[in-house]
Amino acid sequence: TMTNPGPIPVAQPAKLEPKFVLNHNTTVINKAEHYHIFVGDLSPEIETQTLREAFAPFGEISDCRVVRDPQTLKSKGYGFVSFVKKAEAESAITAMNGQWLGSRSIRTNWATRKPPAPKSDLNSKPLTFDEVYNQSSPTNCTVYCGGLTNGLTEDLMQKTFSPFGTIQEIRVFKDKGYAFVRFSTKESATHAIVAVHNTDINGQPVKCSWGKESGDPNNAQAAGQPLT
Repeated sequence: TMTNPGPIPVAQPAKLEPKFVLNHNTTVINKAEHYHIFVGDLSPEIETQTLREAFAPFGEISDCRVVRDPQTLKSKGYGFVSFVKKAEAESAITAMNGQWLGSRSIRTNWATRKPPAPKSDLNSKPLTFDEVYNQSSPTNCTVYCGGLTNGLTEDLMQKTFSPFGTIQEIRVFKDKGYAFVRFSTKESATHAIVAVHNTDINGQPVKCSWGKESGDPNNAQAAGQPLT
């Protein structure tokens, strides 16, 4: 009877062993689940190496690249940095948003899983200042920003649009996922539309265009007056 309990402790570790193997595999699988940051408004001269160096202090970077035009190899003005740990990616987004890198201040945000495929060449063509400026009347300073189904707040709009000029008014329609931002000048509003249209805010692709002017009586609803 004394020899019976003997093998039991030996058998137990053997049972545990497959679990360790499992754990080992899951960590390997999770490597694909890294935390990707979108970095926008990059100066044309910024190389991948410079981008990596700027973000290296925040933690272990698993991937870093500046996106380039396949034909001309010129920088498209944005890139991606991937961190192994979510907390490190979060602190990098918070600390680096609005920081100067090269000759421009950069924008940081969570990258979406996959950039939306351009619907046609027409849509993927970046907007030009003149083109946008001439789309509405000379007095229109109101920008429409739509596509934000999560986390749309006045504060977020303020952060996103304040770099482009003085904001007079922000109207947020949370349940509809859009907002209107009224600038003090049409130039500021134009810059904002050109820069923010088709970019990601909070990991969601947004669309920007001209909002209706407050002075237009036919568009009282769009001008933010409460629905009766």
